[in-house]
Amino acid sequence: MLLSFDAKQKLKLSITRNKEYLSKYLLEEERVVGAMLDSKKLLSEGKGRYKYTVTSFKVFQLDINPVVSIAVENKDGTLMMSALESKLYGLGMIDDFNLILKANLEATSSGLEGEALLGVSVSQPPLLKLVPKKILESTGHSVLNGILLGIKSRVQQQLVKDFLDWCELNKI
Repeated sequence: MLLSFDAKQKLKLSITRNKEYLSKYLLEEERVVGAMLDSKKLLSEGKGRYKYTVTSFKVFQLDINPVVSIAVENKDGTLMMSALESKLYGLGMIDDFNLILKANLEATSSGLEGEALLGVSVSQPPLLKLVPKKILESTGHSVLNGILLGIKSRVQQQLVKDFLDWCELNKI
């Protein structure tokens, strides 16, 4: 049985100091991605490619450890991220696992705006065969929403701090 769930988050972040340099800052790809995600769990695999070990979490007493390869591209002042490949550790034998990530972050006249979609489709793990599909999907949706809220919070705090540090470093 295939399970599918997703979550979306939007971001509208007002920045007052040095906002005219936000689009230039977004070109600092590795720096920006490291500030948005946990840089300790991020591995650069060359220009525009990263491997990210998502924070492990527990679902029904099982430790889940997703690892995602991410493509990052900056196009017309918008930083775009998408999942290329993903692996899931901790659920035993999984026949099908697919993770979808589509995210963008754009410099605007008022600050930063972004949107992220995170989706998963996965075959029901043998260890969870007795748990009803609706409960698994509801739990999956909650987990994905929690991941996106964590990233949103990180952008609101860490990315803004890193932007101001970058401005200071570049004497802007």
